[in-house]
Amino acid sequence: MSEVSAVAIGAGRRVTLHFSLQLDDGQVVDSNFGGKPASFVVGDGNLPAGFEQSILGMSAGDEGVFRIPPAKAFGMPHPDNQQSFPRSRFANDIQFQEGLVMSFADAGNSELAGVVTAFDDERVYVDFNHPLAGRELLFQVRVVQVENS
Repeated sequence: MSEVSAVAIGAGRRVTLHFSLQLDDGQVVDSNFGGKPASFVVGDGNLPAGFEQSILGMSAGDEGVFRIPPAKAFGMPHPDNQQSFPRSRFANDIQFQEGLVMSFADAGNSELAGVVTAFDDERVYVDFNHPLAGRELLFQVRVVQVENS
């Protein structure tokens, strides 16, 4: 066994892996199996804590499937993240439909994605929660490499 493959996943370690995220109905919402593996450093904030916790102690070559509850994945939806705007605030040529993803500028002038949930002649209702908020996920992983960073 090489020195790299003997290293277990832990805080501060660089991990390279293949993963997929699935909903309970089997729908795959994200996957890099069959493509280039993803790399991150444990604790850098790129993965929600529940995903990182599930793979702690794994080493290169290990595989697993983990059920991640909403609170440890993308959280629960917050009613404060659902807002409505006057329709007059939007360009006249926008063809609204439920599920339309739009980009909004937040107070710091960075972009924030929102999903149109409803609309009428007066108002447009937008949900700024993460699309997977409130969803339990199946997290499948195959660890390719673990290194000290």
